[in-house]
This record gives sequence, C-alpha cells and structure tokens, in this order.
Amino acid sequence: MGAPTPPDRPLRCGILGCADIARRRMLPTLAAVPDVEPVAVASRSAAKAAEFAAAFGCEAVTGYDELLASPCVDAVYVPLPPLLHAAWIEKALRAGKHVLAEKPLTADPDSTERLLRLAAERGLVLLENVAFPHHEQHATVRKLLADGAIGQVRDFAGSFTIPPLPAENMRYRSDVGGGALLDMGVYPIRAALHHLGPDVGVLHAVLRLDASKGVVVAGRILACTAGGVTADLAFGMEHSYRTSLEFAGSNGRLTLDRAFTPPPAHQPVLRVERQDHREEITLRADDQFANVVRYFAQAVRTPRSGKGPDDDARASLRQARLVAEVERKAVRITR
Repeated sequence: MGAPTPPDRPLRCGILGCADIARRRMLPTLAAVPDVEPVAVASRSAAKAAEFAAAFGCEAVTGYDELLASPCVDAVYVPLPPLLHAAWIEKALRAGKHVLAEKPLTADPDSTERLLRLAAERGLVLLENVAFPHHEQHATVRKLLADGAIGQVRDFAGSFTIPPLPAENMRYRSDVGGGALLDMGVYPIRAALHHLGPDVGVLHAVLRLDASKGVVVAGRILACTAGGVTADLAFGMEHSYRTSLEFAGSNGRLTLDRAFTPPPAHQPVLRVERQDHREEITLRADDQFANVVRYFAQAVRTPRSGKGPDDDARASLRQARLVAEVERKAVRITR
C-alpha cells in the first residue's frame, strides 16, 4: 500500500527511460520544483543512463526493474512510448510507487480503467501528464466563458498540428504506439472535455495513414455534447505548427493560441470579439510543467481514500474512451 511521503524530505522520483521530453522538459522541472528530487534514471542502455543521469546529478540505473526495486524511490515518471505504458505503470504500482505517466496513460480504455482502479486500491497516485489544464490561461478562459464574455458557447474548435518529423522518430513506429492520434490528437480531445464537459461524444472522424510507415499522420474529429455544442478537433504531423482553441458563442468569439505547449516565459494572448467590440487580453506567463509536478507531489503527500475515481482519473478514462470511439468510427484514408 502507498503511504504519504514524510514532510521532512523531498519526493524522490525515478525516471523510467531517456525520452526526449524527459530531457527537455520534465527532468529539469523535477530538479527545479521545491520538495521534489530526481534521484535515478533508468535505461536499458547503461551508457545512455549514465549520460542522462550525469546531466542532472542523479543515479544511473541499468534496467527499469532495478529502479522499481529501489527503496530510495517514492515515485516514478514514465515517458516511454504509449504501448509500453500499461506494463510498466502496472509494475510500478505493484512495486508501491506513485506514477506520473506521459499521455496517453495507456493505448486503450480497459487498460486505463484497470490501472486507475489498481492505483486507488493501493492508495497510490496515478496521474496522466496532461499539463495544459494546469496552465493559468485555461482557468481564465473558463472564467470568461462562465461570465458570458461571448454569450452561450455554440461551437468549439481545437487544433494541434506540427511539421513532419525525421523518419527515425518514434512517432512513426506503429509497434510502440506511434502516430498522430495518440500523440497530438489527445490534446484537442482533452481540451474538449476540459472546456465543454464530460458528455462529449464522437460523431465522425477521418484518419489519414501513411502507407509506408503504417501510422496515422493526421486526422479530424467531429464531436458534440448532449446539449448540441459541436467540437471540431484537428491534429497531425504533416502541417505547419498550430496549437489553438476557438469558442464561438451566441454573442461573439474567443480564441487562444499556444493553447497546449506554451513555454514558461510565454505571455498568452486571449482574443475576444463581439459585433462591436474587439479585445486582446495579455495574461501573465505560467509554467504548466512545474504546476503539474507540484500538483502530483501534493497529491502524493495527501492520503488516498481508495474510494472511487477522482476528477483526474475520470478525465483520463473519458479521454481514453473517446480515443477508442475515434478509432471505431473513423474513415481511414491511406496514401
């Protein structure tokens, strides 16, 4: 069973794997956030683990199992490819470790539900690292919408697209769960859930596949809420870079650029347009990765009741079910 981390020492984190996001974003953040300490990095390659660990002053471990067996590790961060998540999250939970796992939590809703239940039963935190809802700009968007800045929301659009990647990039490997749906597509899907509520359902979808790589490289989803608010969700890795949200209301429109991956120093700009009014609201910079690490650490220090799913678990499970709906209903175009 999990136990709260003693308040007199930092939360000691191990990292399972040497993914690029761990090096660029999460390890520097884990090292910078007070009361959190990265203590070990594991890789199947001893040389890679040593190189990675040296940059952050922590222990290099060869093999993920060895790191999970360490009594000096309270929690693990899992940045592995999507199809490896379920197995290693389960092993970490059974080893008594709290888990912060990269999105998607797993590649299917049944596995997601099973692991969330296992974590709750063991009094452990299992948190999907969807960082953008922890950025202050999204709280501001919610408040503006609730205050009627554009009237009643009628339509929503979310986009996350990036340019093509090098051919050897993991996102082009179907054997480890590569592809744009699990990587970029979950962002606008989660944004729809975050801003429109949990009753979003998929009506139709189109997925474009690359025949030579065997993975989804782009897609578009049409969804709606039970009350008829529509959601147009676009994603892909054969485009110009775009991460944006747009809300169309009965009296106006609200747009937000850099909605998903703003750098910590970036000052977001919200645009509100009505028939006789146009306004740009510049918000203060915020560090969503630091926020999610602090949120995770606080959750670990709070005893878990083991009774039912919390809001984060519900959101992760609903997201996984929507991804499965997309896969079931999509028209697939291979080229």
